Amino acid sequence: MKSIGIIGGGITGLTAAYRLKQLGANVTLYEASPKVGGPVQSIRRDDYLAEFGPNTLLETSPQITSLISDLGLDSHKLYASGLAKNRFIVRGKTPVALPTSPPAFLSSSLFSFGAKLRLLREPFIGKASSDKEESVAEFVKRRLGREFLDYAIDPFVSGVYAGDAEKLSVIHAFPKLYALEQKYGSLIKGQIKGKRERSKRGEVAKDRAKMFSFDEGLQTITSKLFHKLEAEIKLNSPVNRIELTSGGWNIYYNDNGTEYIKTHQQIILTAPAYKLADLQHNIEGADLSQLKEISYPPVTSLALGFKRSDVAHPLDGFGMLIPKKENYHILGTLFSSTLFPGRAPKDHVLLSTYIGGARQPELGAATENEQIEIVLKDLRELLGVKGEPTFIHRTYFAKAIPQYNLGYGKYKNVMDSFEAKAPGLHIAGNFRNGISLSDCITNGVKLGDQLMQSTS
Repeated sequence: MKSIGIIGGGITGLTAAYRLKQLGANVTLYEASPKVGGPVQSIRRDDYLAEFGPNTLLETSPQITSLISDLGLDSHKLYASGLAKNRFIVRGKTPVALPTSPPAFLSSSLFSFGAKLRLLREPFIGKASSDKEESVAEFVKRRLGREFLDYAIDPFVSGVYAGDAEKLSVIHAFPKLYALEQKYGSLIKGQIKGKRERSKRGEVAKDRAKMFSFDEGLQTITSKLFHKLEAEIKLNSPVNRIELTSGGWNIYYNDNGTEYIKTHQQIILTAPAYKLADLQHNIEGADLSQLKEISYPPVTSLALGFKRSDVAHPLDGFGMLIPKKENYHILGTLFSSTLFPGRAPKDHVLLSTYIGGARQPELGAATENEQIEIVLKDLRELLGVKGEPTFIHRTYFAKAIPQYNLGYGKYKNVMDSFEAKAPGLHIAGNFRNGISLSDCITNGVKLGDQLMQSTS
């Protein structure tokens, strides 16, 4: 039986461990903190249910559907309300529904007539040179125009990455978008033709994938994975050093002040990039210290409950995103109690707002009282909120989401080089092949399959 050690108990590490155990491997997972799951945590209090980090999962791949079924969670799965298809973008201090069909696009007030006319040019714009790295902003302005950047892509980037479109690299942050242009010469043509190819693979584009959670929040999946893997998990066990030997890999970990050593044939590193940068090892000519340069701006999630009568907006959608151009403090707000049932008491609503990120990192690190004041000010103006919150839950992430900024290829090369010099070592996590929860799960499953195939 193959022995595989996994460092890091976030969703990638948990998923890889579960898949490897399914396939017959002897797995040990080392987690430095007293709890697995990383930011995937939920809290039930006063009849409200709030998430610490991610709020939804996307059913983009059969691997995600299979995992949920294998864990016995189908009966706990909740698909998002039909209202979630409505997504609001703030323009002129008003939340405007993002159009979801060609007729709606033509009649929408979100984009000017000139911006709509500009879109007709997109199929005839040549693709960029494959050796030029563009920012997301450069890419979108070139293909779709400035207005689409300001009122579609910029708020989307803030909602996904809490990032800056002027800094994020399109090839690394949105590789599928970049690939559409390179392969088809047009985003519009690529969307049409790419849909057929995804269908053959059983995959669904993220903008069309079903969105879901669980009746007790997303922590349901990490708690279930912990239950299935409890005997294989070492909590409160930070790894100080890894060492390649003739017999495999030694992992040096600390448990209640005592250092232990355990040997594995292969190891997977899924801890955050800035922690891997400090990991001691004996691999000559290999260095992960540059990973510390990867930007992880601070973000705060502030879940606020209100009486339904104290919110003027109908909250008939997924939520609202705020373009930088609108000059508000918040990045966006999810209408959590619209998305899924059981998120707020009767006649109350739950709004989950995010502040900080690359746009205004100083706000992400502000005090709780300052943040509540900031959020309430914006919500009062944008959603017609009045009165005081009936529920408050704040989660602060000092290092939230890795930013795939321009030049990010350097860090991918560092990881590739390290793996090449360290046989049997594998690096995975949201800093490598996608930041979303669905990306991390599919990457964990795929890595488990690859390791068992390579060692069989």
